[in-house]
Amino acid sequence: MNKLVSIIVPVYNVEAYIHTCMESILYQTYENIEIILVDDGATDSSGKICDEYKYVDSRVKVIHKANGGLSDARNVGMKSANGEYLTFIDSDDIISKHYVEYLVNLVEGADADVGICSQVHIY
Repeated sequence: MNKLVSIIVPVYNVEAYIHTCMESILYQTYENIEIILVDDGATDSSGKICDEYKYVDSRVKVIHKANGGLSDARNVGMKSANGEYLTFIDSDDIISKHYVEYLVNLVEGADADVGICSQVHIY
């Protein structure tokens, strides 16, 4: 259970949320991850914040591109991913510190191709 997991995070004008999102990703109990931040042409400071994270943690990779929308940003992230597993996290979301570990265990334990978990809404 040490397979690389690629976490793809499309980023567009989320300067108010990206720090909280990244903190939840960086402190996963499953550490063999690469975090691909795809700056989709943000017009606020989101792109700069992404660049700061690549200096905080060597697992972070940043891609800057012209705005093409959510699907395009995810596709660009997938092309750059090296992991055996992929997961997508929205840049205004927060994940449990056990999120990646839970999904890897779920997929490996069931010999499945896809793992799905529920969400909790926080207001």
